[in-house]
Amino acid sequence: MKLTGNFTILLVEDVEDDVFFMRRALRQANISNPLKVASDGQVAIDYLSGLGKYGDRSQYPMPSLVFLDLKMPHKNGFEVLEWIRQHRELDTLTVIVLTSSSEERDIQQTYRLGARSFLIKPPSPEMLFDLMSALKNYWLNYNEFDVLARV
Repeated sequence: MKLTGNFTILLVEDVEDDVFFMRRALRQANISNPLKVASDGQVAIDYLSGLGKYGDRSQYPMPSLVFLDLKMPHKNGFEVLEWIRQHRELDTLTVIVLTSSSEERDIQQTYRLGARSFLIKPPSPEMLFDLMSALKNYWLNYNEFDVLARV
C-alpha cells in the first residue's frame, strides 16, 4: 500500500531547528502525511510501545515510516533501532536513519541493526527539500508498505 493520506510519519529528532526545517521541507515537497515528533530515543520507544499517553492510537497512530536521528539524549538512535528490531510486530516498520554522522562505522551499524536507508542531513534547507522530494518519489509514491502488520 502506498504511504499517502493518513499514514503517519514519526520523526525522532532532539534538535528543534531540525524539526522545524523538516516540517517545512515536507510541506514544500507536498508530503501531507501526519508527522509526529519524538524528542529523544526514549520518547520514541514509548510512542512505539503505546506507553502512557501514546496508548491513544487515535491521537498517536503507529507510524508507517520513521526518520531516526542517531545522536540523541536518553537513548540514542542505535538503541532505538535495536529495540525496534527486537519486537516482531515492528519487523516491517520502515526506519530511515537521518543524521549528521557520515562515519562508516555508524552506517554499517545502522544497516546491521535493520535500518532500510541511511541519509546524511543536508547542510541547507534547500537541500533538505530536494532530499524530501526524492524521498517522496521513492518511499511514498512507489514503495509498498505492509500496513496490515501494524493494524
